[in-house]
Amino acid sequence: MIIDANMYWLPQKVFTDKEIQNEFLRSAPRKFGTKMYMETSENHIEGAGKIVVERPVGYPGLNYDSTDYRIDKQLNDLKEQRIDTGILKLPGCQEWLSLELCRLFNDEMAKHIAESQGHLKGLAVVPPYADEETLYELERAISDLGLSGIQLSAHYGSYYLDDEQFRPFFQKINELKVPVYVHHTPVPVDYQSIYQYDNLRRTLGRNIDQVTAVGREIFSGMFEELPNLKLIHSMMGGGIHTYMNALFPEDSGNGRFDDRSKLFKKYFQENIFFEMSHAQPWGKIQLETAVKLIDSDKIIYGSSYPVKNSWFTEGSAFVQELAITEKEKNELLFKTADTLYNLHLCESN
Repeated sequence: MIIDANMYWLPQKVFTDKEIQNEFLRSAPRKFGTKMYMETSENHIEGAGKIVVERPVGYPGLNYDSTDYRIDKQLNDLKEQRIDTGILKLPGCQEWLSLELCRLFNDEMAKHIAESQGHLKGLAVVPPYADEETLYELERAISDLGLSGIQLSAHYGSYYLDDEQFRPFFQKINELKVPVYVHHTPVPVDYQSIYQYDNLRRTLGRNIDQVTAVGREIFSGMFEELPNLKLIHSMMGGGIHTYMNALFPEDSGNGRFDDRSKLFKKYFQENIFFEMSHAQPWGKIQLETAVKLIDSDKIIYGSSYPVKNSWFTEGSAFVQELAITEKEKNELLFKTADTLYNLHLCESN
């Protein structure tokens, strides 16, 4: 069995309902250098088109095509690639959504999943603040709508998730024991040196965002207070496993580094998980190394569907070809995601 734990989705209403579309486009924080707009062709058909996100303005980082999120297309693609279950999430725009838009998206996500007859699951979206209405929507999305976890951005504005303003929100998640998927944003907080070049902005920038996010979460000590919190980071956490020995030194020497390595490793092992976002670009050796360093029960497979067709159509086969055990392959492709998101798919098949 295979779970694709990173499939992007937007409700069709952002393309077909002009009022909702305008509200969605207005949600992008232009005053902080993010621009979102609808792009159409000369042969534009009502309800068709592409939404483009530029960050900074003039440098496209995300785009959403209306044809990519139809349920008939998603189910057909899953069937063709023999993917049993896809987990849906928003494609990077959750950083700036209002609570009102989150409610709408959660309702539409639940309807979309219901139409899939069990082939799709989904993650709820709420702003990471602990006011009464937000916490109500958090519980409603999980308990009433049956969504499988929460999705957050790696940072909100210039604040990463270890910031104290988010702590009351995470206290509630810690209480509910709900898994949290942490998605990279179009660029990290500090991006001035990388934004001019596409590959630096789009790839290195997102890895920097993830490494920074994971590192801050571990070194902040937030997991001491929130032991039940499970954060699943995209982009393999920016490849943070390659820095493990340097970040968690056994002997820092001369007091230059914080050498509480056992404590930091404990957080890394118990509270942080990773989603590939996507298999092939990492390369065979790099993924095999990740399995050796951080174990297959901490990594889940995701294709970033529908960003690049080959990542989806060839991604699971790429994992099958890794020089790792069959048990490890099963954990990467199915078991770890099934356990983290409490899907219980083994029991239902």
